[in-house]
Amino acid sequence: MEALRIVFMGTPDFAVGILDKLVKEDYNVVGVITAPDRPAGRGRKINESAVKKYAVEQNLNILQPTNLKDSDFLNTLASLNANLQIVVAFRMLPKLVWGMPKYGTFNLHASLLPQYRGAAPINWAIINGETKTGVTTFFIDEKIDTGAIIMQDEAIIEKTDNAEDLHDKLMHLGAETVVKTVARIQEGNFETTKQPNSDDLKDAHKIFKETCEIDWGKTAEDIYNFIRGLSPYPAAWTTLTNGDQTIITKIYKASIEVEEHYLPTGSLIFTKKDMKVAVQGGYLNLEEIQLQGKKRMFVRDLLNGLNLEKNAKMG
Repeated sequence: MEALRIVFMGTPDFAVGILDKLVKEDYNVVGVITAPDRPAGRGRKINESAVKKYAVEQNLNILQPTNLKDSDFLNTLASLNANLQIVVAFRMLPKLVWGMPKYGTFNLHASLLPQYRGAAPINWAIINGETKTGVTTFFIDEKIDTGAIIMQDEAIIEKTDNAEDLHDKLMHLGAETVVKTVARIQEGNFETTKQPNSDDLKDAHKIFKETCEIDWGKTAEDIYNFIRGLSPYPAAWTTLTNGDQTIITKIYKASIEVEEHYLPTGSLIFTKKDMKVAVQGGYLNLEEIQLQGKKRMFVRDLLNGLNLEKNAKMG
């Protein structure tokens, strides 16, 4: 088999961990494709993707197409003579791109496919209370996350893991899985498995701010999972009603206290050191929150300068 010439495609931090592993394993990465630079923030400062920043540090060849069907881009890509492409947290590719290399184009997805196809598998696995997830490498086809599976590796979701914890866990696991997948392709020693059809598939659709609002009518466990599944980004949010003030409040960390009570859902119980919200079957102890216009704080510190009225409530 001829020596591998790899083109890597990715954008966020998650993809950096995998690219870094390929570089450290001395694979020949002949090109890196990532998102174009974009202005961001109040000053409209040009923002480079995490993958681009890493690729610049490693002196890798970088392409940043705005249109993946553009003839100039396709010609440049073809000139790299890559025989394998690896995609991690990028965007949907046209067949003109994924069908180009001799040994195909494979994707790393942060779930055990066919479960949790979509943009936010890490978040949804936690939100849904899963205790196990993993990573999958598969060859890209015409649809999203449906191609033939090459490898899967499992990971445990701890009860205290938030989205950041699981992101890092799957990034490291994914890096190992990608390297094993590349080795198998290089050796020609692999078999693919068609993704099974099932009526019981859980979706991992993209998450928007509007869908991050906490429903205090749910059980304590459901709310707890929702909070950690969205922490630290984009963060679960609610409204804090304190007298005539209504304050948008993000909640980053909480814990469950199981206890029977007869308080209305959303009622706040607080002392000088802690704050908890009445929910079905008990309370949610708030540990780290952020009031609108303020920085993220531990609740015990926040309460030092926050005057809450007796009838203050969440939601």
